Amino acid sequence: MKTKFSSSIVLQLVLLVGAPLCVTSVYAQDATTTTDTAVSAAPVDASAQTTDAAAVDPTAVDAGAATTDQAIDGASIDTSSVAASDDAANAAAAAEASTAEAAEQFGLGALWAQGDLIARGTLIIMVLMSAGTWYVLVTKLIQQQLLLWQAKGTRKFWDAKDVSEGLNTYKPESAFRAVAEDGILAAKRHQARSGDKVELPEWLAVQLQRSVERVTGQLQTGLSLLATVGSCSPFVGLFGTVWGIYHALITIGQTGQAEIDKIAGPVGEALIMTAIGLAVAVPAVLGYNWLVRRNKVILDSLRNFAADIHGNLSMGVRGGQNN
Repeated sequence: MKTKFSSSIVLQLVLLVGAPLCVTSVYAQDATTTTDTAVSAAPVDASAQTTDAAAVDPTAVDAGAATTDQAIDGASIDTSSVAASDDAANAAAAAEASTAEAAEQFGLGALWAQGDLIARGTLIIMVLMSAGTWYVLVTKLIQQQLLLWQAKGTRKFWDAKDVSEGLNTYKPESAFRAVAEDGILAAKRHQARSGDKVELPEWLAVQLQRSVERVTGQLQTGLSLLATVGSCSPFVGLFGTVWGIYHALITIGQTGQAEIDKIAGPVGEALIMTAIGLAVAVPAVLGYNWLVRRNKVILDSLRNFAADIHGNLSMGVRGGQNN
């Protein structure tokens, strides 16, 4: 009984002590197995990752393909823009060439080159008319301006002690000085003449009137040219136009080409004559009216000055009160 009891106690002790050892050994084996499995699986996972990394990523492939397409599209856009710029440059060059060709075919040069003796003579006449008009305008404006300055100096003339001293206020070529000198000379001649003679006021009026008329004639020189150019140059240009159209129609009838491009050139060149005639006439007419108006102002001042000279020499009345 004691032996059985002791055996059961020993068996229980063995079980109590051996069970943890067995569990520990089992756990150790499981850990070793897990470690070996992990060690053996690690290269496989690494190789798998390497293989996956080495494998082509569809997204990356798509991105690269998109980049390549964009590069190709950019290159095609650049090529198309270069081509468009080249086309524009070629078009501009062609337009300039056509314009230059048109200028050579239709213009004053072509009008002169293709015109006959009458057409060229008409053009030369209008050029001479224009040159004469501008020459008269410039010279008459200078002459009138000098006389206007002299008219402003009459107050200084009458501020002198007498008429003889007042002459020094004007230059020798002054028109106002010439009128005063003629009046003084007429008074001296009348005084020196003996016997029957006209009255001094009448004598002075005649001599001063002659002096004023002489200045008036100088002012009106060249105005007749402006009047003639202003009235005739449009008709001269019209004659050139009619003559040019006549020859253009003859040329069309001989060649049998009645297209608009064949008619426009000669007819347009003929119409240039009318435009030139008007361009010559307008400055002549405007200049004539302007010069006539300025002449009137100058002659009024000159006549008033002559009247003051007449009153001073005939009656001793000092002039210039109204200046």
